[in-house]
Amino acid sequence: MNIIKLNATNSTNDYLKELMRSQFVQNYTVVVAKTQEKGRGQRESEWFSESGKNLTFSVLVRDLIINPNALFSFNAAVAISVLEALNQLTKKNIAVKWPNDIMADQKKIAGILIENSIQTDGEIFSVIGIGLNVNQTQFNNLKNVTSLSLLEQIDFDLDEVLNVILEKLKQNISLVRSHKTDLLWGTYRANLFKKEIPTVFEDCNQQKFMGIIKGVTTTGQLQVMLDDDSISNYNIKQIKMLY
Repeated sequence: MNIIKLNATNSTNDYLKELMRSQFVQNYTVVVAKTQEKGRGQRESEWFSESGKNLTFSVLVRDLIINPNALFSFNAAVAISVLEALNQLTKKNIAVKWPNDIMADQKKIAGILIENSIQTDGEIFSVIGIGLNVNQTQFNNLKNVTSLSLLEQIDFDLDEVLNVILEKLKQNISLVRSHKTDLLWGTYRANLFKKEIPTVFEDCNQQKFMGIIKGVTTTGQLQVMLDDDSISNYNIKQIKMLY
Protein backbone atom coordinates (compact mmCIF):
# COMPACT_ATOMS: atom_id res chain seq x y z
CA MET A 1 0.00 0.00 0.00
CA ASN A 2 1.49 3.33 -1.09
CA ILE A 3 1.25 5.96 1.68
CA ILE A 4 2.07 9.59 0.87
CA LYS A 5 2.66 11.77 3.96
CA LEU A 6 2.29 15.55 3.73
CA ASN A 7 2.96 18.27 6.27
CA ALA A 8 0.06 20.33 4.95
CA THR A 9 -2.45 20.49 2.11
CA ASN A 10 -5.76 22.19 1.46
CA SER A 11 -7.60 18.87 1.17
CA THR A 12 -6.26 15.31 0.97
CA ASN A 13 -9.19 14.42 -1.32
CA ASP A 14 -8.27 17.25 -3.70
CA TYR A 15 -4.56 16.36 -3.56
CA LEU A 16 -5.28 12.75 -4.49
CA LYS A 17 -7.64 13.71 -7.32
CA GLU A 18 -5.07 16.15 -8.73
CA LEU A 19 -2.39 13.45 -8.54
CA MET A 20 -4.64 11.14 -10.56
CA ARG A 21 -4.90 13.76 -13.30
CA SER A 22 -1.12 13.88 -13.77
CA GLN A 23 -0.07 10.24 -13.37
CA PHE A 24 -1.20 6.69 -12.78
CA VAL A 25 -2.07 6.17 -9.11
CA GLN A 26 -2.23 2.64 -7.81
CA ASN A 27 -5.18 1.17 -5.99
CA TYR A 28 -5.32 1.90 -2.24
CA THR A 29 -2.90 4.81 -2.45
CA VAL A 30 -3.23 6.82 0.78
CA VAL A 31 -2.57 10.52 1.30
CA VAL A 32 -2.11 11.61 4.93
CA ALA A 33 -1.68 15.22 6.04
CA LYS A 34 -0.60 16.62 9.42
CA THR A 35 -2.54 19.77 8.57
CA GLN A 36 -5.56 19.96 6.28
CA GLU A 37 -6.43 23.60 5.71
CA LYS A 38 -9.71 23.22 3.83
CA GLY A 39 -11.07 19.83 4.84
CA ARG A 40 -14.66 19.17 3.81
CA GLY A 41 -17.44 17.08 5.26
CA GLN A 42 -20.99 16.19 4.30
CA ARG A 43 -23.35 19.04 3.33
CA GLU A 44 -20.28 21.15 2.36
CA SER A 45 -19.38 21.57 6.04
CA GLU A 46 -15.78 22.27 7.00
CA TRP A 47 -13.68 19.81 8.99
CA PHE A 48 -11.38 21.47 11.55
CA SER A 49 -8.42 19.51 12.92
CA GLU A 50 -5.53 20.54 15.17
CA SER A 51 -2.25 20.06 13.32
CA GLY A 52 -0.41 16.83 14.11
CA LYS A 53 -3.03 15.63 16.58
CA ASN A 54 -5.48 13.76 14.40
CA LEU A 55 -5.82 11.67 11.26
CA THR A 56 -6.87 13.43 8.07
CA PHE A 57 -6.36 11.17 5.09
CA SER A 58 -7.76 9.98 1.78
CA VAL A 59 -7.70 6.59 0.09
CA LEU A 60 -8.10 5.83 -3.61
CA VAL A 61 -10.21 2.81 -4.51
CA ARG A 62 -10.14 2.06 -8.22
CA ASP A 63 -11.28 -0.79 -10.47
CA LEU A 64 -14.52 -1.03 -8.53
CA ILE A 65 -17.28 -2.25 -10.83
CA ILE A 66 -20.74 -2.29 -9.28
CA ASN A 67 -24.18 -1.06 -10.23
CA PRO A 68 -24.24 2.71 -9.50
CA ASN A 69 -27.47 2.09 -7.58
CA ALA A 70 -25.42 -0.03 -5.17
CA LEU A 71 -22.93 2.73 -4.40
CA PHE A 72 -24.30 3.21 -0.90
CA SER A 73 -23.19 -0.32 -0.07
CA PHE A 74 -19.68 1.03 -0.64
CA ASN A 75 -20.41 3.97 1.67
CA ALA A 76 -21.70 1.54 4.28
CA ALA A 77 -18.50 -0.54 3.96
CA VAL A 78 -16.36 2.54 4.64
CA ALA A 79 -18.42 3.64 7.64
CA ILE A 80 -18.38 0.13 9.10
CA SER A 81 -14.60 -0.04 8.61
CA VAL A 82 -14.09 3.03 10.77
CA LEU A 83 -16.61 1.76 13.33
CA GLU A 84 -14.90 -1.65 13.58
CA ALA A 85 -11.47 -0.03 13.87
CA LEU A 86 -12.67 2.18 16.72
CA ASN A 87 -14.21 -0.82 18.45
CA GLN A 88 -10.67 -2.23 18.61
CA LEU A 89 -9.28 0.99 20.07
CA THR A 90 -11.89 1.97 22.64
CA LYS A 91 -14.48 0.26 24.79
CA LYS A 92 -16.88 3.18 24.47
CA ASN A 93 -20.09 2.85 22.45
CA ILE A 94 -19.51 3.56 18.73
CA ALA A 95 -22.33 4.22 16.25
CA VAL A 96 -22.88 5.39 12.66
CA LYS A 97 -24.82 8.61 12.30
CA TRP A 98 -26.49 8.45 8.90
CA PRO A 99 -25.14 8.69 6.34
CA ASN A 100 -21.55 8.24 7.52
CA ASP A 101 -20.48 10.27 10.53
CA ILE A 102 -19.06 8.16 13.34
CA MET A 103 -20.17 8.80 16.92
CA ALA A 104 -18.56 7.77 20.19
CA ASP A 105 -20.55 8.06 23.42
CA GLN A 106 -23.13 10.26 21.63
CA LYS A 107 -20.45 12.65 20.27
CA LYS A 108 -18.90 12.99 16.83
CA ILE A 109 -15.44 11.48 16.53
CA ALA A 110 -15.05 11.02 12.77
CA GLY A 111 -16.43 12.22 9.46
CA ILE A 112 -16.31 10.60 6.03
CA LEU A 113 -16.59 12.18 2.59
CA ILE A 114 -16.61 9.87 -0.45
CA GLU A 115 -16.30 11.32 -3.95
CA ASN A 116 -17.07 8.92 -6.80
CA SER A 117 -16.23 9.17 -10.48
CA ILE A 118 -18.07 6.75 -12.79
CA GLN A 119 -16.24 5.96 -16.04
CA THR A 120 -17.92 5.20 -19.37
CA ASP A 121 -17.01 1.50 -19.04
CA GLY A 122 -18.75 1.26 -15.67
CA GLU A 123 -15.55 1.39 -13.64
CA ILE A 124 -15.75 3.53 -10.52
CA PHE A 125 -12.92 5.54 -9.01
CA SER A 126 -13.63 6.50 -5.40
CA VAL A 127 -11.67 8.88 -3.20
CA ILE A 128 -12.45 8.22 0.46
CA GLY A 129 -11.74 11.13 2.78
CA ILE A 130 -11.66 10.40 6.51
CA GLY A 131 -11.14 12.77 9.40
CA LEU A 132 -10.72 11.13 12.81
CA ASN A 133 -10.17 12.95 16.10
CA VAL A 134 -7.36 11.07 17.81
CA ASN A 135 -5.21 13.09 20.24
CA GLN A 136 -6.94 16.48 20.15
CA THR A 137 -8.54 17.38 23.49
CA GLN A 138 -9.63 21.01 23.01
CA PHE A 139 -12.34 21.83 20.47
CA ASN A 140 -13.08 25.47 21.38
CA ASN A 141 -16.78 26.16 20.85
CA LEU A 142 -17.61 22.94 18.99
CA LYS A 143 -20.27 20.91 20.75
CA ASN A 144 -20.87 17.18 20.78
CA VAL A 145 -17.32 16.39 19.63
CA THR A 146 -14.84 13.94 21.13
CA SER A 147 -11.58 12.11 20.38
CA LEU A 148 -9.90 8.80 21.16
CA SER A 149 -7.67 10.55 23.67
CA LEU A 150 -10.65 12.03 25.51
CA LEU A 151 -12.38 8.66 25.55
CA GLU A 152 -9.44 6.63 26.82
CA GLN A 153 -7.31 9.27 28.61
CA ILE A 154 -4.18 8.26 26.69
CA ASP A 155 -2.35 9.38 23.56
CA PHE A 156 -2.49 7.13 20.52
CA ASP A 157 0.12 6.42 17.84
CA LEU A 158 -1.36 7.92 14.67
CA ASP A 159 0.32 5.40 12.36
CA GLU A 160 -1.04 2.47 14.36
CA VAL A 161 -4.57 3.88 14.26
CA LEU A 162 -4.25 4.50 10.51
CA ASN A 163 -3.10 0.93 9.89
CA VAL A 164 -6.07 -0.52 11.80
CA ILE A 165 -8.51 1.52 9.69
CA LEU A 166 -6.79 0.65 6.40
CA GLU A 167 -6.88 -3.05 7.19
CA LYS A 168 -10.60 -2.88 7.94
CA LEU A 169 -11.18 -0.92 4.72
CA LYS A 170 -9.50 -3.56 2.57
CA GLN A 171 -11.48 -6.34 4.27
CA ASN A 172 -14.87 -4.69 3.89
CA ILE A 173 -14.34 -3.31 0.38
CA SER A 174 -13.46 -6.85 -0.71
CA LEU A 175 -16.99 -7.82 0.37
CA VAL A 176 -18.43 -5.11 -1.89
CA ARG A 177 -16.27 -6.30 -4.80
CA SER A 178 -17.56 -9.85 -4.37
CA HIS A 179 -21.17 -8.65 -3.90
CA LYS A 180 -21.30 -10.09 -0.35
CA THR A 181 -22.86 -7.07 1.29
CA ASP A 182 -25.51 -8.67 3.54
CA LEU A 183 -23.11 -8.78 6.49
CA LEU A 184 -22.13 -5.14 5.94
CA TRP A 185 -25.74 -4.01 5.85
CA GLY A 186 -26.57 -5.99 8.97
CA THR A 187 -23.73 -4.31 10.84
CA TYR A 188 -24.55 -0.84 9.48
CA ARG A 189 -28.22 -1.02 10.43
CA ALA A 190 -27.53 -2.57 13.84
CA ASN A 191 -25.17 0.28 14.72
CA LEU A 192 -27.25 3.24 13.54
CA PHE A 193 -27.06 6.24 15.85
CA LYS A 194 -30.44 6.97 17.54
CA LYS A 195 -32.12 3.94 15.98
CA GLU A 196 -35.52 3.23 17.59
CA ILE A 197 -35.22 6.39 19.73
CA PRO A 198 -37.64 9.34 19.28
CA THR A 199 -35.55 12.07 17.67
CA VAL A 200 -36.07 15.62 16.39
CA PHE A 201 -35.45 16.15 12.68
CA GLU A 202 -35.51 19.20 10.42
CA ASP A 203 -36.66 19.04 6.80
CA CYS A 204 -35.44 21.09 3.83
CA ASN A 205 -38.02 23.78 4.68
CA GLN A 206 -36.54 24.07 8.20
CA GLN A 207 -39.65 22.52 9.70
CA LYS A 208 -38.95 20.41 12.79
CA PHE A 209 -40.70 17.12 13.47
CA MET A 210 -40.37 14.02 15.62
CA GLY A 211 -39.55 10.64 14.16
CA ILE A 212 -37.99 7.28 14.91
CA ILE A 213 -35.18 5.87 12.77
CA LYS A 214 -36.08 2.39 11.59
CA GLY A 215 -33.29 1.70 9.12
CA VAL A 216 -31.58 2.70 5.86
CA THR A 217 -32.43 1.47 2.36
CA THR A 218 -29.76 -0.06 0.15
CA THR A 219 -29.85 3.14 -1.92
CA GLY A 220 -28.95 5.19 1.16
CA GLN A 221 -32.30 6.66 2.18
CA LEU A 222 -33.06 7.07 5.88
CA GLN A 223 -36.26 5.31 6.95
CA VAL A 224 -38.15 7.29 9.59
CA MET A 225 -41.39 6.37 11.34
CA LEU A 226 -43.62 9.43 11.75
CA ASP A 227 -46.30 10.25 14.33
CA ASP A 228 -48.98 8.44 12.32
CA ASP A 229 -46.85 5.25 12.27
CA SER A 230 -46.16 5.64 8.54
CA ILE A 231 -42.57 5.27 7.35
CA SER A 232 -41.02 7.85 5.03
CA ASN A 233 -37.70 7.57 3.19
CA TYR A 234 -35.42 10.62 3.04
CA ASN A 235 -32.35 11.55 1.01
CA ILE A 236 -29.47 13.40 2.63
CA LYS A 237 -30.61 16.81 1.31
CA GLN A 238 -34.16 16.31 2.57
CA ILE A 239 -33.59 15.84 6.28
CA LYS A 240 -31.21 16.69 9.11
CA MET A 241 -31.04 15.11 12.56
CA LEU A 242 -30.98 17.52 15.50
CA TYR A 243 -29.27 16.09 18.56
